[in-house]
Amino acid sequence: MSIKQILEEKKLGTEIEVKGWVRSFRNNQFLALNDGSTLQNIQLVLDFEKYEDAFLKSINVGAAIIAKGILKESLGKGQSIEVTVTEIDVVGESDPEKYPIQPKKHSLEFLRENAHLRFRTNTFSAVFRMRHHLTYAIHKFFNNRGFFNIHSPIITASDAEGAGEMFQVTALDGNKLPKNEAGEIDYTKDFFGKKAHLSVSGQLQAELAAMGLGKVYTFGPTFRAENSNTARHLAEFWMIEPEASFMDIHGDMDLAEDMLKYCINYMLENCAEDIEFLEQRLLEEEKQKPQNERSPMTLREKLKFCVENDYQRLTYTEAIEILMNSQPNKKGKFQYPVEGYGADLQSEHERYLVEKHFQKPVILINYPKEIKAFYMRLNDDNKTVAAMDILFPGIGEMVGGSQREERLDVLIAKMKEFNIPAKEMNWYLDTRRYGTNPHAGFGLGFERLMMFVTGMTNIRDVIPFARTPKNCEF
Repeated sequence: MSIKQILEEKKLGTEIEVKGWVRSFRNNQFLALNDGSTLQNIQLVLDFEKYEDAFLKSINVGAAIIAKGILKESLGKGQSIEVTVTEIDVVGESDPEKYPIQPKKHSLEFLRENAHLRFRTNTFSAVFRMRHHLTYAIHKFFNNRGFFNIHSPIITASDAEGAGEMFQVTALDGNKLPKNEAGEIDYTKDFFGKKAHLSVSGQLQAELAAMGLGKVYTFGPTFRAENSNTARHLAEFWMIEPEASFMDIHGDMDLAEDMLKYCINYMLENCAEDIEFLEQRLLEEEKQKPQNERSPMTLREKLKFCVENDYQRLTYTEAIEILMNSQPNKKGKFQYPVEGYGADLQSEHERYLVEKHFQKPVILINYPKEIKAFYMRLNDDNKTVAAMDILFPGIGEMVGGSQREERLDVLIAKMKEFNIPAKEMNWYLDTRRYGTNPHAGFGLGFERLMMFVTGMTNIRDVIPFARTPKNCEF
């Protein structure tokens, strides 16, 4: 049985077996054991007179233990039940002088450097249990809605975003690169016969699948070779990208709002213990900040804020007018002043709309075509595209999506504007030649949602092993 089961079922008087790692060992008698199933430890009580000193000295923090005993009501403080040990075995010793994760407060930076061991701390066991539950909630939501999960390719020859910041994949020997007549690297000699990269998105492939399966979603790793060391960027991260045929921008907004509310509510219901722990950790952090920099909401208040409110919908044009006339903009408080239509909104602008102006999550639609991707549907005004972004408190953009351009002639014209070669994307254009239909979808960065539901402020702390510039450890 897991420690979580034991603590929940409380079958007093029964003999049980527990397995886990030592969190503390006091007076050669009281041992706190944790197996990762819950934040809570279970206390084992040893009759230390039965054991030799050498054995007791082998029970150190981090050691792996298997013990049998009788589950009893505890008379001590801090726990309601405990195990009176009848048999105990140290199956994996831990060197108390060298084991890095001692029972004390460690900095997050130190734990990132020891990411192979940080799962054993309360903070990271809570975070990664929540990562599992959030993954399950996403799959459950889409399964309940009749969506089919599609595994989009990790290696691709196309750039969905037109970003250009992609990792190259090659089997060529860097010391003996083949050259063509022009003196350039000859990629026809490479493994795929052409230049290949790690994918930045599964969206284009999801569109192909939606044309036959109706409603699909991808949930997989994506890669950006962006040389950024900020707390919000990773080189490898996970994306959720649903795509549905015969859905317009309004259906897209409904789907995204429903998904976010479902997943956050699922976390509130199924991760209450971990959320409460992380909330208390966050409150302690907030105390170190100046009053004006503290979050106006606790973690649970922020999560409920996004579940209990209907999301405010407005156009990009309306948002620009609000921001231009806002007090922070007029008084020069924004780091990036909003000067007019066409401005690319920054996180501070998005947060103002959510936290100050509307005091609810916001969905912005109909962005200028120049600042959005080529595949987004051109609106009748010929100036804007049917794009939508969902904005959350404390973080800004959470979801980005659009109705896709299903008209072949319009799509080809837009690809020319964006300098995207139609010949290389012929397979994508085929979906507009044969049975084209209105369709829409969105992208959600999984780690960004993880940051939101856990309250962690650095994206490297919500993925087991972060991949960042100059860092590919573990």
